[in-house]
Amino acid sequence: MILVSGFNVYPNEIEDVVSGHPKVANCAAIGVPDENTGEKVKLFVIKSDDSLTADELLNWCRDYLTAYKVPKVCEFRDELPMTPVGKILRKDLR
Repeated sequence: MILVSGFNVYPNEIEDVVSGHPKVANCAAIGVPDENTGEKVKLFVIKSDDSLTADELLNWCRDYLTAYKVPKVCEFRDELPMTPVGKILRKDLR
């Protein structure tokens, strides 16, 4: 769980919305320290289409998420750390 300005933000909720974008292959959301809000949402994304931009993805999130849940940082990667079963290792992303 990520605490943004006292609000609970569940990474799975953000990941479900982002995964719904047609140009996203996989994603993970984590909380990172922020001076103003305590934590902010950081998103790691694997693209399925190279034309995907951070602005396009964040605009997608703004359409489906409340303002405090929208990721503030978006990082594109080639792969995400996973367990042998296929679960994303969020602790390794921090």
